[in-house]
Amino acid sequence: MGPVETVRTAFRDECARLDQVLRTLTEADLDRPTPCPPWAVRDLVAHVSTGAGRLVDMLAAPAPPRAEVDPAGFGAAKFTPEVDAARIDSARREARRPADAAATAEVFTAAWRGTDSAVAAQPADRVVRTRHGDAMTLADFLVTRVVEVGVHGLDLARALDRRPWLAPTAARVVADLLTGGRPVPARLGWDPLTLIGKTTGRLPLTEAERAEITAADFRWLSFAG
Repeated sequence: MGPVETVRTAFRDECARLDQVLRTLTEADLDRPTPCPPWAVRDLVAHVSTGAGRLVDMLAAPAPPRAEVDPAGFGAAKFTPEVDAARIDSARREARRPADAAATAEVFTAAWRGTDSAVAAQPADRVVRTRHGDAMTLADFLVTRVVEVGVHGLDLARALDRRPWLAPTAARVVADLLTGGRPVPARLGWDPLTLIGKTTGRLPLTEAERAEITAADFRWLSFAG
């Protein structure tokens, strides 16, 4: 498979897993707090749904002439306090629209399936412009969608007291982005799920791990999720 199809498979696999989880939730589940305050589960799901569906409008717009950034450099503007505050408020507003838990799941289903269909109709070398003004290849932007659904899926699993459901295909995409494709020091003994949890701050580093990281000069992409 080419780069777009490889990442598309990861996106589909991860979205399908989250889709199944969302269809089991109750109204009480949607009101649980998450590790992403001030969001409750319903707010975080709304944020993920928006992110999963964002490519539909992007692919309907004219293509920029060339890519300018890769996933590691994507959307520096999104980390400004103003943009971050708007992102939080937007998710909370969107979360109030679905009538119930079933409708919340349907919103996510429509979002990710719309993106998958839109991607399938595009050439492999398609370039898109993000809402932050970045021009990226379709494959690279789709990597950020795998990160969005996969990493926030870890947050949702924690909020719901469930075992993480991260798909192996998605775990590989996220891990490769975080490490730049570099191998993890063998003495750390991290599998992809542990790597993602440790490097995104979702799992604490032990003193022994910190020492090994320093000794091996092991670095990763700083990513808050």
